Amino acid sequence: MASPQPHRLRYLDPETLQKIGPLELVAREVVEGLQVGMHRSPLKGFSTEFSHHRQYVPGDETRHLDWRVYARTERYYLKLFEAETNFTANLLLDASSSMHYASHAVSKLEYAKFMAASMAYLCVRQRDSAGLAIFDNQLRTYIEPKTTMGVVRTIAEELEKVQGLPRTNVAAVLHEFANRIPRRGFVMLFSDLFDHVEEFIQGIDHLRFKGHNVAVFHVLDPYELQFPFDGSCKFIGLELDGEVVTQPKRIRAAYLEEVRKFIRDIRSACERAHVDYVLVDTSKPLDAVLSAYLIGRIRSVHVR
Repeated sequence: MASPQPHRLRYLDPETLQKIGPLELVAREVVEGLQVGMHRSPLKGFSTEFSHHRQYVPGDETRHLDWRVYARTERYYLKLFEAETNFTANLLLDASSSMHYASHAVSKLEYAKFMAASMAYLCVRQRDSAGLAIFDNQLRTYIEPKTTMGVVRTIAEELEKVQGLPRTNVAAVLHEFANRIPRRGFVMLFSDLFDHVEEFIQGIDHLRFKGHNVAVFHVLDPYELQFPFDGSCKFIGLELDGEVVTQPKRIRAAYLEEVRKFIRDIRSACERAHVDYVLVDTSKPLDAVLSAYLIGRIRSVHVR
């Protein structure tokens, strides 16, 4: 009798994970007293204690090749070493109703779920810990960070349960995490940031004051960025903001200017606070967005 097949987790897409797998997640600054700019996936070079092997990929340092393994297998493998420290990544997912918007097959919320699951996998794969917080106007679910692959499955299973919730309050959640996380680490926010910009800025400033590395993934739909509507349209607020009937061409220029200002204000605030800012267009391939971000982090650290 055949054994039942394990449930395939929707948000752990094998193709995406394979494409981002060789990349490393680099923390830009000092965390817990160690320079994790040298923190390479999967955390090699901090100590001399051998951990395991990984197959060589172009770009890896050849000095860690295990020639004995090559002699037996005729394949290149790297010798990896146990790190002396790990960092903790808390992934904050905005599940408010506005994140449900979709002009095409994938909503902002669905896209953000894939991003969060992929980043959790990448963190744990390089022997760091990952946890997940799901919020709207308050914290709804929190999975404590762990370093085992089991937590990645738990995160992916929890993401499958998430539904759109009422209004958002990003700032309150950022302040809560600034106060509750005892060890400095990495905080990654996935949100459309449809909230009070000034309060959001205070939230990221609070996290940075506590010494956390912060990455903001600003998730927007292409229609929100381009406003390509035509004719006469009714726009319905997803967070209890009523509805408006108008002709989009009459307000397109003003709308686009407001969007540009909205993005510019958030990007500038992140730059001032030394926070990573990534504008995410949900029409773009997920692996391309994540790879561009990770490669950018690697380069920014290596030129310091």
